Amino acid sequence: MDIEKKEIHIMPPHRMQVAGMFALAMLGLFLLVLTISSLKQYHYIGSGVAASNTITVSGDGEVFAVPDTATFSVTVQEEAKDVKAAQEVATKKGNDIKAYLKSQGIDEKDIQTTDYSVYPQYDYIRTICDANGFCPDGKQVLRGFQVSETLTVKVRDTQKAGDLLAGVGSKGASSVSGLNFTIDDQDALDAEARDKAIAKAKEKAEALADSLGVDIVRVVGFSENDSYPMPYAYGRGGDVMMAMESKAAAPEIAVGQNKITSNVTVTYEIR
Repeated sequence: MDIEKKEIHIMPPHRMQVAGMFALAMLGLFLLVLTISSLKQYHYIGSGVAASNTITVSGDGEVFAVPDTATFSVTVQEEAKDVKAAQEVATKKGNDIKAYLKSQGIDEKDIQTTDYSVYPQYDYIRTICDANGFCPDGKQVLRGFQVSETLTVKVRDTQKAGDLLAGVGSKGASSVSGLNFTIDDQDALDAEARDKAIAKAKEKAEALADSLGVDIVRVVGFSENDSYPMPYAYGRGGDVMMAMESKAAAPEIAVGQNKITSNVTVTYEIR
């Protein structure tokens, strides 16, 4: 009877050594990844903890700039017995004013109709009192209709503002109001004023930290109060209201300069 013979292969010692080293390397790599993951999780959890020791300081910044844009409003008002007649006269005067502004280099996009209205106009008529002193109530009587159109004009050359104010008056404007000088690129000046305010706040915080014997770690809070450009050394300008005569002389407009301010509050963590 034949007995089946089986061969048993035994791995050479040097191969077993390599396999063992490979297994140990993989285990070490696994442990390293696990450790890094744990450290990241620890850092993430720690970063979410609210700062308990803080100081809060404020700072303000100012920037001065000469305005490069002027805006004003022109109003035409006309009254007639019926709406159509009042509209015809008002429309003609309004178109004459627009044509004049364009002839002076004002772009069409800088001329905007901001109000157009039609209102009935009434007269209050009192009745005659009788011999006994009784006075019946009066009554309103329709006198006609008033048509009003208001244009807002943006002037990108402030030197022309005075001439334009006089010019629109000669073209039939009933009134001119709201002359204001602004700066076209306001965002850049706002950012400059804010940077100055933040620098001043940081300087205060560093001085305070030195006095307290602590170190500044990081910024944990920030806020900025809304600010608006203010006329500074304005001269004649701002909000004006003037009746325009047909032969009015061009007013001398002082542009002056605007002051842009920023006020910030910064909270620092200390240790």
